[in-house]
Amino acid sequence: MTKSIFDLRSPHPEPSTLVAFSENHLDRQSEHRADDCIEVALKHPGAHFLAFSGPKLIVKHDEKIIDPLFAPYELEGLDPVLDETILLGYLPNGEPRLAVPTGLTEDNVAEPFKIADGRTLYRQQMLPEELLGQFAQGSSLITWNANNRFCGRCAGPMEGKSGGYRRACTACGHMVFPRTDPVVIMMTIDLERDLCLLGRSPHFTAGMYSCLAGFVEPGETIENAVRRETHEESGIHVGRVRYHASQPWPMPHTLMIGCYAEAKSTVIKRDEQELEDVRWFTRDETAAMLERTTGVADSGNEHIPPPKGAIAHRLMRDWLAWGEHG
Repeated sequence: MTKSIFDLRSPHPEPSTLVAFSENHLDRQSEHRADDCIEVALKHPGAHFLAFSGPKLIVKHDEKIIDPLFAPYELEGLDPVLDETILLGYLPNGEPRLAVPTGLTEDNVAEPFKIADGRTLYRQQMLPEELLGQFAQGSSLITWNANNRFCGRCAGPMEGKSGGYRRACTACGHMVFPRTDPVVIMMTIDLERDLCLLGRSPHFTAGMYSCLAGFVEPGETIENAVRRETHEESGIHVGRVRYHASQPWPMPHTLMIGCYAEAKSTVIKRDEQELEDVRWFTRDETAAMLERTTGVADSGNEHIPPPKGAIAHRLMRDWLAWGEHG
């Protein structure tokens, strides 16, 4: 009996390690974050900060190097909001890594500093993978803390606790914790015809096709979210669902859950409000798309893939690779 993509783990034992923002091996010490953990961390001579302008990263930039790490004394001039510092974790040698919001903006940034968002950081490969993962952690936590300044129960002021990993109301004591929004992103496969389903949203780069995606709703399993979103957006019914990989996506605090879905129907009925187009692609068409690495379609008839590092790119490439190894 021939095995399908839903029966094997090839071509990678852990494909999540091959997507952007995933390589972050800081020791977070999540069970040991005392309220004075930042003060303790700052006493270490090797403490370094990632500095943020909103959710974006501030880097020291010249023609030869891009450096995102700031020693405490280097924060002067960035207008750091030190009371909102977040302890990200510790390197293997014990050095603390922290994140801090600043008053620097696109309007007042000066050389040698530049401000870059997450998409720019990974698409232009501005940082090593480990630092890119630390950026994702820091950006998500900076955003969450900034969005939870007041209590949802009594509207009292909230203050940060546990190094930025919880917030407590100063009036009623209500406590909140960082949020992660789960999103399913799936490549639906027609096994009989050996085709994959891809679509394009109106806000995509011209010519780009990607996997369908949508938020997991309350009270819903990952598998049922895949089935629901695929049917809502394309009209295709889904049978088996196989998890493949995940990706932290710090825009602002999402976890992309990558899956393969087995098509149980073939006739597409597109959600015209959500998508400009949905269609089936052959392996050859998908491979040709992935060979176009510039991210720009050369003609109106060409299709381009999501950028390398995006989990949709990984799903597309691994479907092809599975065909070679399966």
